Parts: sequence; C-alpha cells; structure tokens
Amino acid sequence: MDFNPILPESRITAMRGAGYWRDQILTDFFDTAVANHPDRIAIVAHNSETKQRIELSYRKLAQCVDLVALNLARLGVRHGDVVSCQLPAWWEFVALHLACLRLGAATNALMPIFRERELEFMLGLAASKVLVIPKQFRGIDYPAMIDGIRGKLPHLAHVIETGDHTPNSFGAQLLNEDTEKESRKHYSRPDANDVIQLLFTSGTTGEPKGVMHTSNTILSILISHAHRLGLNSNDSFLICTPIAHQTGFGYGVMLAMASGGKAVMQDVWSPERAAELIEAERITMITGATPFLADLTEIATKQPETFESLRLFLAAGSPIPRSLVRRATESMKACIISGWGMTENGCVTTTVPEDLPEKTFETDGHPLPGTEVRVVDETGSTLPANQEGRLLTRGCSQFVGYLKRPQWHATDPEGWFETGDMARMDRDGYIRITGRSKDIIIRGGENIPVVEIEGLIYRHPNVLEVAIVAMPDQRLGERACAFIVPRDGKDITIDQIATFLTAQKVTKQYIPEQLEVVSELPRTPSGKVQKFKLRQFAQDILQKTKQ
Repeated sequence: MDFNPILPESRITAMRGAGYWRDQILTDFFDTAVANHPDRIAIVAHNSETKQRIELSYRKLAQCVDLVALNLARLGVRHGDVVSCQLPAWWEFVALHLACLRLGAATNALMPIFRERELEFMLGLAASKVLVIPKQFRGIDYPAMIDGIRGKLPHLAHVIETGDHTPNSFGAQLLNEDTEKESRKHYSRPDANDVIQLLFTSGTTGEPKGVMHTSNTILSILISHAHRLGLNSNDSFLICTPIAHQTGFGYGVMLAMASGGKAVMQDVWSPERAAELIEAERITMITGATPFLADLTEIATKQPETFESLRLFLAAGSPIPRSLVRRATESMKACIISGWGMTENGCVTTTVPEDLPEKTFETDGHPLPGTEVRVVDETGSTLPANQEGRLLTRGCSQFVGYLKRPQWHATDPEGWFETGDMARMDRDGYIRITGRSKDIIIRGGENIPVVEIEGLIYRHPNVLEVAIVAMPDQRLGERACAFIVPRDGKDITIDQIATFLTAQKVTKQYIPEQLEVVSELPRTPSGKVQKFKLRQFAQDILQKTKQ
C-alpha cells in the first residue's frame, strides 16, 4: 500500500540531527536481547479461553517470529502490506508484529470489541491482506462475524484463527515448519521512516481515523520513557490494557521488547487476577488508564504486600483524579507516574519519580526529550503561565498522518499539532489537562466516537434531536450521557436506545449509559449546540444522585 506519510525531509533532517531519530527498528532491540540472554523469559501469556499459561524465552520467541515471517511471506505478504489482527493480549500478537517488521509490513491492531460495522470500514480502508482473529473470545464467534463481511473486503486474502487444530489455524498457517526457507528472500527490513503501525482512533469527524506511525516516531518516545523511568531488561511489564491501544501496543509490548524485559499478558481485565500476576510474576511496571489504577488501588488498601515488587505505574489514557493518584501512591507504595498523550503522539508528558508531591499529585507532567507543548489562546498566541488555553504539541513522536485522510492532519506550518485538549502550564513547564475542546468521551481509556453515535441515534423514529456529552465517573473516568429531545407524542428510554444501537452492530462500550429527556437543547444564536452547558447539566445530575 502507498501510505503517503506526511513526513517532510526537513523534519527527518532535524530529528536525526538532534539525535532523537536513530533509524532503529524494534527487531534491532529484540535481536540484541536474543543474543544477550536467549534463555531469559520474554513472554508470559495467560489465555482465559484455554486457561493456559504460555511461557516463551527470547530464544523460543525468536524461533516463532521467524516461522511467522516465513509463512506470512508464503501467503503473499510483502513490504508495505497491512496485516490486521483482532486479538486480545495474547503472545501471538507479539510474534505477529515482530514478524511483520521482518517483512516490512505494517501491523494494524483492532479492538476485540469491534463488530461488523467498525471492522468493515477499518479493514476496507487499510486494504488489509491478512487478518488474524480469535476462534472465540468472550462468547463471540469471530470467524462467523468476519464471514458476514468478507465479500465486501476484496483485498482480504487470508483470515487466520488462533489455535492449532484446524487447517486455517494460527498454528497450521503461521507456525508451519515445512515452509520453504526461500521465503526468507522476501525479508525486507523497513526503513525507520516507513509506516509500521496503524491504529484507529475515534474523533469528531464521524468516522474512525487511521493513525500512522513509523519506527522512528514510536521508538524515539519509548526510548525516552525507558531512560526517564530507569527501565531495563530486569523489569517485568504487566500488559493488561488492549493491544489495539497505544498503551498496550507501544507502552506494553514494544516497551517490554525494547527494554529486553519480560512481558506478562493478561487478556481479560480482572483486578483480582492482576494482583495475583503482580505478585507471582514480580511485576515492576504497569501502564494503564484510570479504571485499572482505581481497581488495583482498592485491592492494595487491603493487601499491600501483593504489590511489593511494583515500582512504577504510568497512569495515562483518560482523565486521572488527583485524589486517586494520592491513594494509589499510599496503598501500593509505588511511584505513580501521571502522563498525557494521544494515539497520534504517544505519551508526551509525564511526571518523574523524583518530582515533589505538588507536581506528582497535581499535574500531568512535563514533556519528554524531543517533544514540546504550548498553551495558546484563540489567536494562537502563547499564554502566560497558569492560564487555560488550547494545548499544542510537536516533536519526535508525532505521527505521520491519518491513513488516506491527509486533510485531517491538523498541524500549522511550524509543525504544531492541535490536540483538542485544554490545559494550563505552570512556570516549570508542567501541564494540567483541564478539559477537551474536541467532542470525544474517553470511557476507561476507550474513545467513544460521539458524532457517529449521535448520527445513529438520530435515526431512531422517536428521536428529534440528540447530543452526547461526558458524565464524570470515578472508576471509568467518563461515561456517555445522551440528552434527547423526543418527537411530539413519543416516548424514549435508555433501553430503547441500547436495543436500537445494538441492532446497528454498535460496540457495547459506545452505547450511552445515561439518558436525559429534555424539551430542547441549549444553542448559540447560530444554532450550534452548547455542549459545555450539557456537560454542566450532566455533572449536576450526578451530584443530585449522590445526595
């Protein structure tokens, strides 16, 4: 595929000259780990479907990666192709991504919660050649689901199921040891500026956006993280967030492999199970959104000894209550690192272990080396310290465009990216996210595509108008609250909306969990819905329910 990345030569020259882009790829780090400690554990994966614990050394993982690469080449995967996977946090994903790097192919990780509607669009836009799916996960028959849309995906040549008991399984197709070794001639080390990662994120445009990253953009920020947090091959990383998010893909799988450490993979979130893994596997590092931190904090207050090995928790991906950071620090006795970032830029700002309490507990950190942030007013002028404005960022980790949608790449001539977030910056360069100007709700680290869901609800015969906003939630960060004006004489309930959206094949997590029926929506003189008023209404409703 011709990805057409937005990557001017001036940026390449500047990033290389400053030493942030070193033209490395993840397999460089992986191969070093294999050579230096081949028998050290690379992956421990806990599969909730098979109830198996799979343990792979770096040597064994390298053998699997080679087989997967050879077999992908046999299936016709070449440099620049897209290989998609809709997998939970299973070891097969790690082998698949490293194998794609051997061939110069891009890995497109898709959320297991996605259904026909999302998959048809994403796989079609990416022109995916191969798709790897679970045979079954959490009661969903994935092969049957894909069969229903396969005829609409002309580029999709192969659909492979996890397991090793059928001719079309991962074991039979991608771990086939009889593959001709000549397939190695198709190995093609990607240039560090080639697109090697494609992740879809929802925004205000009404359709998912395919975020494109290169080895240089991802590894530059991951290396900075490893240095700032003192990560190395002795660390054990718990990967409990979806690998179709940058938190799981980049700050879980890639960070573990780049550090030469151990990746412990948990495919279904259970705080009790996570606590068991932390203790049994001697976990030292976790990256996760607010719900993960909140759940583990509750356990840590009762059994703090379980968390003796844990030294770092990077909390990012959704709004983080300051009180939670304090409670987590006290109960886990670990360093809670607050961070801010996006799929488009990775985790740009973090606190550091040496920070004073007022920075650790009250900010979202300062930029990592190679990145910059600015807070500006409506005219684009930089604001003085401690004034709220629009947050802009630029730097080594900035993505290289949205797949086939270059018009959405919102940067100015100097490379500053409009994040859509509002923030304040103190005199020391630490930021505090204060809200979002863009129309996104982040529920447990998962972006809800507000415009798309509103558009679907508008189709309900009883709905005249609808606006969806965020309602604060202590555990998930935010939930979706729908304000609906019903048609004259019609009734509308939350159950009706849920049933209607489910019939439209909408992901369960995207369905509003609160419904408020109103006679009209607040609007500006020009007719634009004043969502800031609705957000306040939602907060007021929440306060009343607590009284």
